[in-house]
Amino acid sequence: MRTESTIPGLPCRDLDDVLPFYTALGFDVTYRQERPNPYAAVRRGGIELHFFAVPTFDPADSMGSVVVLVPDTEALHAAFTAGLRGAFGRVPASGIPRMTRPRRKQGTTGGFTVVDPGGNWLRISRYGDAGDEPAASEGRLARVVAAAARQGDARGDAAAGIRILETGLARHTDAPPVQRLPALVYLAELRWRTGARDAAAAALAEADALELSAADREALAADLASAAELAAGLGTAPPERSPA
Repeated sequence: MRTESTIPGLPCRDLDDVLPFYTALGFDVTYRQERPNPYAAVRRGGIELHFFAVPTFDPADSMGSVVVLVPDTEALHAAFTAGLRGAFGRVPASGIPRMTRPRRKQGTTGGFTVVDPGGNWLRISRYGDAGDEPAASEGRLARVVAAAARQGDARGDAAAGIRILETGLARHTDAPPVQRLPALVYLAELRWRTGARDAAAAALAEADALELSAADREALAADLASAAELAAGLGTAPPERSPA
């Protein structure tokens, strides 16, 4: 029997900014009023969020942040991705709103982040995840990516994440392609997030030039899909390459 529950109240500029976004993610609008003040509630399973509108509010200044614990971050991310693509034709990776990919993060819980149109952060992690940093057997670049994700995704400091990835890629030039590709794709994502489109395209071109076996491509399917979506967004979709 439930005895207590907590429901965060989050700001936005207009209810019509946030509600279509959340319905695309699979939330139901359970309440809405316009007077005496604009207010709405949404729910998806055990996730319930309330919103209040302030016309002068700037989403870029929002400090709204909610931790959401789920059994499977990959499954929820896939559902959110399908909903966003179905409603808007794409998954926003930069600006407000945006959604990151599930990643392990150095020294903290893994998962992904949704930044909604009100600038509020939903930090989505697995239950009981005390941090699952890459093992030494995965190579040093895997740890570089985890360190970059701590800065670029968890803290929202894309510039710091870029520096970590650029330094790591330059230092570990002997890393095999299967380890370099995730780092290059994440570097492209962060560069795009900061508006450095040409630099993002360069990272994608470097990733596309890597020689990967069929087994590598299967293991890196999520990274390759992300690279293709980023390239399409940049208008520089790479040509189809046959497995090695």
